[in-house]
Amino acid sequence: MTTDSLEICDNPITAARRAYQASLGLANAKSVDRSNALLRMAEALRDRQDDILEANTLDLEASRDMAVPDLLLDWLKLTPERLQTAANILQRLGELSDPIRRVTNTPLQVEQAQTYCQLMPLGAIALIYEAFPELGAIAAGMCLKTGNSIVLKGSTEASQSNTAIARALQDALADTDLPSGCIELLPADVGTSIRELVSQERYLSLVIPYGRTSLVQPIVEKATVPVLRAAIGNCYLYWSPTGSLDAVRSIVLDSHCSDPDPVNAIEKILVSPEQKTSSLVSLWNTLREKGFEIRGDERLVEEYPDLVLADSSEWSQPYLTKTIAFKRVDSLELGIFWINQYSSGHADCLVTESYSESTEFSLGVKSASVYINASPRFSRLPKSGNTICLGMSNQMGHYRGFISLEALTRVKHVIQGHEG
Repeated sequence: MTTDSLEICDNPITAARRAYQASLGLANAKSVDRSNALLRMAEALRDRQDDILEANTLDLEASRDMAVPDLLLDWLKLTPERLQTAANILQRLGELSDPIRRVTNTPLQVEQAQTYCQLMPLGAIALIYEAFPELGAIAAGMCLKTGNSIVLKGSTEASQSNTAIARALQDALADTDLPSGCIELLPADVGTSIRELVSQERYLSLVIPYGRTSLVQPIVEKATVPVLRAAIGNCYLYWSPTGSLDAVRSIVLDSHCSDPDPVNAIEKILVSPEQKTSSLVSLWNTLREKGFEIRGDERLVEEYPDLVLADSSEWSQPYLTKTIAFKRVDSLELGIFWINQYSSGHADCLVTESYSESTEFSLGVKSASVYINASPRFSRLPKSGNTICLGMSNQMGHYRGFISLEALTRVKHVIQGHEG
């Protein structure tokens, strides 16, 4: 493998400036040019698959030597299927209609003028991500589709993989009419670059941190650039006395089928004292057979001594593994209160046969998305529809929920008068 054509900048300020300059040209680029570039990027990932997997093998070997946790190794390990999914996402992005300059209605009305809104690019975006090598390609594709440039800053564990992927993408763009600097890569070993990068509000319009809380939270605290915080795990399910065991079993297991990261995996289950012992034991047995570790709060451990006691700190933290903690709550109202206090706030569930409970839950839970008798399983490439999502956001600011193409745009209000 060679990386002669790859432009790696070890200065975050220079990388942000280049991306900013590229964003000015991208904002005016033709939709067909951006779509063709995305199709070339998809083809490049497929053509360079062997090179990328070879680089990934080097990352995995180095990470094992450094005793990197198994969780990160799972996130780091690329397979032909994962690369194919990323390529398919880029291809679908290239085939979708252009979201930029899409006209929407506005409640603002001005006398003797036509008023409307247009979706516009944000500018230059930085993605700071942990492990997940293919995430850089997916984010780059979403940015180009929305007329934005991107600065990629991956973690040390995935440095070889990130370089191989970035090289493939940059080579794919080399013969297009898009400006250079659309995709900038910062090396993983530049230790001070994150702090410098997230303070480049002159050049960057948005920073997206993706990974564990230990990565995301410091960026949120240090950034002077607006942050779109991604969230993973620590999703709750309230099991109503009217909710069926089969529904809970199916929804919980399906929620853990996201690959490779458990974005919306249900890790905490709240149950009422009315729940039958036979139903609880049956669910626990199924989960254990599937490789899950089961934990409980003090009330449940007192009733079922074979349960592992969950520490008080665990209720607000994601496991990001096949671990589920159960807790007794005396009512749906108390369950909603607990979820609002301790869940990650991006996807929480209710299993019930009661319409009034579903209404109370959907109105009372403050999370970005709620699921009623439905699995919250996350997919970046849904089987149907035109939605492509990078992840989920739990922040309380300007954007929450699915990080879709619209999340990478801004609204421009246009008031066009009839004078003159």
